[in-house]
Parts: sequence; structure tokens; C-alpha cells
Amino acid sequence: MLADTKALGGEVFQICDYPLIEGYDAARLADLRATAADLGLRLELGTRGVRTAHLLRYLEIAEALGVTLVRSMLNTADHRPSTDEAVDLLAPAVQRYAASGVTLGLETYEQVSTDDLLTVVRRVDRPQLGVVLDPGNSVARLERPADVVAATAPYVVNIHVKDFSFTRRDGWIGFTYAGCPLGEGLLDYDGMIAAVRPHERGLSQIVEHWLPWQDEGFEATARREDQWTRHSITTLLRSAS
Repeated sequence: MLADTKALGGEVFQICDYPLIEGYDAARLADLRATAADLGLRLELGTRGVRTAHLLRYLEIAEALGVTLVRSMLNTADHRPSTDEAVDLLAPAVQRYAASGVTLGLETYEQVSTDDLLTVVRRVDRPQLGVVLDPGNSVARLERPADVVAATAPYVVNIHVKDFSFTRRDGWIGFTYAGCPLGEGLLDYDGMIAAVRPHERGLSQIVEHWLPWQDEGFEATARREDQWTRHSITTLLRSAS
């Protein structure tokens, strides 16, 4: 995957929601770091949850990999902290992150309102805690993507870029909300970039997809994913030039 990222013109690879990396020993982490360095890629990490001990474990991994950004989410399958609890858990972890030069970003998504997410970020009140912006995630909470972008823009430390659209279901009974190629859906990419200014602020943009499974099976789905990835990276590189 690192080699594919380099071949496509990418500069950053975010190892996100891949808990197997927690079991990597020092030698394997060093090998991963060296491979990325040889390819000229920066690495980022991603996990879920705000328990202090868990975040400090990911800080250890980040330090071993030379990572300066870790993405997380407030909730996990077995832990849904209140804003007060989240602040109490995050404050000591973020202090350690700051001492190591690592930024922690909390992602926007439907399980937590954008207002609550920003309340946590503001109360911790350190530049090393910010927002990972993915405006499509919050639609399921009936939050408009443009409103999420506007509210979070000053706090964004990382962007997940995926486009999305609604299509009518058979018989016009309801909708399917799914991904689509970048530029063909409801994401106002240009508006998001104008608000967040990632190029000016040195923020990375990570390509993601909500890729519907293709009826023809795995091979067809993998081919479609490759097409979408190439299209998205080409679009991002063009916007940065």
C-alpha cells in the first residue's frame, strides 16, 4: 500500500483503524518507518477512543514511526464518554502529545454532535488537539456538511476527503446515502478548502471512500476502488498546484 501511494503521487499515508499495528514490535515498526522514508512518504496514525492509556500507547507507536498526527474518535464500542469525561481523559494525554510534538485530531461523525466535539476541543484548549474534518459523516445526524465545515474550520488539523450522494431506492421508497467519485456528489470540496486553507496551514488531506460493493464481486469492487483512488489523488494534486 505504501508503494501504491508513492506510485499514485501521494505524499502521506494514514494508518487508520488498523489495530494490528498495536502488536508490532520495535523492529517491525522501524522497518515500516524505513520503508516509508525510502519512498519519501510521511506516516500518520489513526485509532478510536480517548482513554488516556490507549492514547499514550498510540503516542509510543507514533514516536517509533516518526508520526506527528494521530487521529481518534470520542466513542468506541464499549465507551461513550460525556464531554466532561472526555476532557478529563484527553487533558493529560494531550499534554504528553504536545511534549513529543505530536498532534491529536478528533474526527467529526454522527455519533457525536459537532457542538459537543468542539466543546471538548475548546475546553482542553491546546493547539495539539484539533479536529479531523470529514463533513460527510455528520449528515446522518442531520448536520449539513457546510455547517460542519464552517464550525470546525479554525480547529481542523487533518481532512478526510470523500464525496457522497443520495440516490432514490427502488420504488422511490427512501434513499441510499453512499460514496461517489470526488467531484460528482454533494461535497463542496472547493468551499471546504477555502474555509480550512490546508495548503497554507500545512494540513494533510487523506483520500477515503464509501465504496459500494459491486454486484460482480471482489475483483470488480477492487478495480472500482483503484479508479476512485486514482481520480481522487489526481484531483487533490491538481487543486494543490
